Amino acid sequence: MSTPVDRASIGLRSARGPVLGALMLSTGLIAIDATILATAVPSIVDDLGSYQQFPWLFSVYLLAQAVSVPIYSRFADTIGRKPVILLGIGLFLLGSILCGIAWSMPALIVFRIVQGLGAGAVAPMAMTIVGDIYTVAERAKVQGYIASVWAISSVVGPALGGLFAQLDAWRWIFFVNIPLCLIAGWMLLRKYTEKKQTQRHRIDYPGAVLLTIGLTGLILGMLEGGNAGDWISLPSALCFGIGVLALALFVVVERRAAEPIVDLRLAARPLILTTTIVSLGVGALMTGVTSFAPAYLEGSIGIAPLLAGLAVAALTLGWPVSAANAGRLYLRIGFRRTALIGMSITSVAAIALAASAPWPNPYTIALIAFVFGFGLGWTAAPTLIAAQASVGWGERGAVTGMNAFARSAGSAVGVAIFGAISNAVIARGAGPDDPATIIDASTWVFVAAAVAAVLTLVAAAFMPRDRVEARSGEAGSGE
Repeated sequence: MSTPVDRASIGLRSARGPVLGALMLSTGLIAIDATILATAVPSIVDDLGSYQQFPWLFSVYLLAQAVSVPIYSRFADTIGRKPVILLGIGLFLLGSILCGIAWSMPALIVFRIVQGLGAGAVAPMAMTIVGDIYTVAERAKVQGYIASVWAISSVVGPALGGLFAQLDAWRWIFFVNIPLCLIAGWMLLRKYTEKKQTQRHRIDYPGAVLLTIGLTGLILGMLEGGNAGDWISLPSALCFGIGVLALALFVVVERRAAEPIVDLRLAARPLILTTTIVSLGVGALMTGVTSFAPAYLEGSIGIAPLLAGLAVAALTLGWPVSAANAGRLYLRIGFRRTALIGMSITSVAAIALAASAPWPNPYTIALIAFVFGFGLGWTAAPTLIAAQASVGWGERGAVTGMNAFARSAGSAVGVAIFGAISNAVIARGAGPDDPATIIDASTWVFVAAAVAAVLTLVAAAFMPRDRVEARSGEAGSGE
């Protein structure tokens, strides 16, 4: 039987409450950023130009986040979680200020890299600290608190993004992060004292460089193929060739490294492998829909950015609603069954989104997006906690980092693939100002998302069967 959990012992008024509050605020930084930018894309393009380059605003951010997560995770297992998350908040603050003063689309894209490097520390460290200070059973309840952050951000983010866009003040999308960063950093500095189990680690810099080159080559090839040049051309061949070669060398280096940046030996464990693949799919699905759906509604039927944002916000509202209750479910029926239920719901919603795309309607999108997010909420949390619960303190940072890396990499590559599909259809059509062309391009993007959802469901089906009850009383190792 699972260990009973006293809600008062994990609430904001408990001994660990101040730390939980700081983690919630830190998570809020990433949660708001996940939804606030998409609604303002048309306004940013009007000001800075280059519609074809807008997917880069998401891809470079997610790429920087993806490649930095494993490095931060290694540092976290060496020097502790606190210094790493504070560094991440500082970089996110710097990136937000730079993005707010960007003078061109290339400059904004570069500054998004700085933001992504900050997010690469904040997101996984918040999850790792939760894994350190709460047991598996307690984490089921803590998910409700973390989910509330996403619920609030899912409304606040798109609403602020749409409002700033309509007021022609899109730069405040980034400036709004400044007070949040300062408060989150101060709270963690004052309230969080960790009990480190310090270990000596060597950072695998060659692996990090090869991973960065490999992912950058593939993403550059996908986003610029058919846009800056033909798909079958020397530039495309160089991008994809360098990307594939770098990733192949990365695998070789990781197998020989004493402490690889992405420990492929962890992936030899069936539970870690399958949950990592599921995280790849979750990242691609989440970012793909939230990045393209607002532009789809605004470009097809001319809906106001604020309303487009609120329609898509239903996705990030459905996520925390289910995540808040996922703990009760996976403690009763297991991680695998919960993830299967979640991905089944997401797959049905993704297919419905693709089927309804030729007839754009904000109410239809809102309903489907809510169900879509509801399914993802029952998938993301159980797979992460299943992976965390299978290891001890010394590997928890690496495992959490691998999960976060997979989600970020899936997001970056997913946005690149969806962007390549969108750009290809728009190039054959009447351009980005033609509503019919936008509808056609978005339909194919949503079809690709439906395929990704079904493949992620298959991956979830291969998760090992589990008995959560056996681990539900596992004690955290940090305070």
